[in-house]
Amino acid sequence: MRRTVAQRIPDGDTQQRFVCGHCDVIHYQNPRIIAGCIPVYEDQVLLCRRAIEPRYGKWTLPAGFLENGESISQGALRETLEEANARVEIDTLYTIFSLPHISQVYVFYKARLLDLDFFSGIESLETKLFAEADIPWSELSFAAITQTLEHFFSDQRQGVFITREATIDPRPNTA
Repeated sequence: MRRTVAQRIPDGDTQQRFVCGHCDVIHYQNPRIIAGCIPVYEDQVLLCRRAIEPRYGKWTLPAGFLENGESISQGALRETLEEANARVEIDTLYTIFSLPHISQVYVFYKARLLDLDFFSGIESLETKLFAEADIPWSELSFAAITQTLEHFFSDQRQGVFITREATIDPRPNTA
């Protein structure tokens, strides 16, 4: 028997959802969470050069999609280990960016590198510590990475780190 799934607003809901026309099961599609760290050593941060698309060859903070069954901090630690083979200790939640145009949420923790024995993981071409003056700003992978680093170095100069939340939406404002 062939079952069809169509978009409609289910009873008791306010949003279009994918709903099975046979059994009325709702197939939710919700934003994906990207968890990562800003690994810090003295006045430098650890960046990874991407070995995967999108943005192959661009620099990024170690981060990736949260897996089912893990907390955001566990995902950030796992991604830091996978992409940079770096061991870190999380200090604090640092930046949260909503990207509604691609249904993603980026969450970064400020973290302290526990040692300097990091090296490229399978998803990285290269890993390197950068001071602010040496950051390859024009070669960063995503706006959330650029903004997190800008906030970090600004906070570092002021000596006070605060958690920030913002929306990144490159679409023109139609309001």
